[in-house]
Amino acid sequence: MNLQTRLTPDGEEAKAALDVLRAWAAQADPAEVARLDPAIARLLPGHEVSNYPDLSRHYDPDFTVDEAYRATLPDLQNGPASLIVGAKARIEHVGISNFRLPLRYRTRSGGEVTLETSVTGTVSLDANKKGINMSRVMRSFYTHAGKEFSFEVMAAALDDYRDKLDSFDARLMMRFSFPAEIESLRSGLRGWQYYEIGLEMVDQNGTRQKMIHLDYVYSSTCPCSLELSEHARRTRGQLATPHSQRSVARISVVLDETGGCLWFEDLIDIARRAVPTETQVMVKREDEQAFAELNAANPIFVEDAVRAFAGGLLADPRVGDFRVAASHQESLHSHDAVAVLTEGATFASASLDPRFFASLSHGG
Repeated sequence: MNLQTRLTPDGEEAKAALDVLRAWAAQADPAEVARLDPAIARLLPGHEVSNYPDLSRHYDPDFTVDEAYRATLPDLQNGPASLIVGAKARIEHVGISNFRLPLRYRTRSGGEVTLETSVTGTVSLDANKKGINMSRVMRSFYTHAGKEFSFEVMAAALDDYRDKLDSFDARLMMRFSFPAEIESLRSGLRGWQYYEIGLEMVDQNGTRQKMIHLDYVYSSTCPCSLELSEHARRTRGQLATPHSQRSVARISVVLDETGGCLWFEDLIDIARRAVPTETQVMVKREDEQAFAELNAANPIFVEDAVRAFAGGLLADPRVGDFRVAASHQESLHSHDAVAVLTEGATFASASLDPRFFASLSHGG
C-alpha cells in the first residue's frame, strides 16, 4: 500500500496560514518582524506597497526614519549562520582599512600636533557568525577622536567596538606622517623631515599590546665598493666613487610601559644614533660635502644596518619585542639587498608577505 503525502498546501490552507502570520505580525515588535522577514510588514493593513514593483523614481528629501521603520530594514551582514557562504571557519581579521580623519598627537616637548591619520580596524569573527556591522568600527572611532590623544583614542575605540561587535580579538592601526624639524649638517639651515609612523593596538586572548612602527630613510654606502674605489685611487691613480643608495628600515617595537614613555622622537633618535646617515632636507654645498664624509665614515651592509638598529633597541628598557626590516635599494644592482631581524615571539614568522620588501620604499 502506497501512502502519498501532499506537500503543496491548497488555497484554503495558505489563507489560514496567512491569517496566522498577520495576527502574529500585528502584535509582534517590529524588530521581531524584521528578523523573521522584512517583507512580512507589508502584510499588515496600511503597509501594503500596492504599486510594487512600479517604484517611485523621485527622491524625497523630507523622508525621516523612525525606529519602527529602521527595524524593517534588512540586515544580511548580521543574519543567521544559515546565510554563511563557504566554509564555516573563524576569520582572524575582518573590518575596514584606510578611513581617514584628523587626530591629535602629543610631542616630546610637551606640545601637540594634529595630523591626518589613516585608520585600519579589524576584529575576529566566530565561525558561526555571518559578518559584522563595519560602520560600527568607524562610529566607535569618531566617538573618541575629538577627546583623546593617539593611543588613548585607540584604547577607547577598541573597547567600544570590540564589545559592540561581540568579538574575541580586536586590532587597530593608525598611520600618519610625523613632522620633525631637522638642522642641516654644516650650514645651519633647517627643514621638515616627515617620518611614516604606525601605531598599533592588539587585544588578543585577553592580552593587550601597544606597538609603534617607524620607517627610517637613510643612505647606505657599500663598504666593499668603498674599499675597491680607494684601491683604484691608491694603486692606479684612478678616480672612482663607491656606490650609495637610498635605504629604508621599518622598525617595529612592542612598548614596555614599565620602562616609561617611548616618544616618537625617541624612536627616531635610536634609529639615527644607530645609522647616522639619514637623508637630508635642506642642503648647501658644505652640507653635501659633509654628507659624503658622513657616509664614508659609516659604510654599511644591510646585515650591519639591521644589527646596528637592534643594538639600540636592545639597550632601551622601553622596548619589548621588536622587528627590524631593511631594504638597501641598490644603485649597483637591479635588485635590492634586504634583511629582517626579530627579537621575541611577537614578530617572529616563518613567512613574509610576498610584497613586504616592496613596501619598504620612500615616496618622496
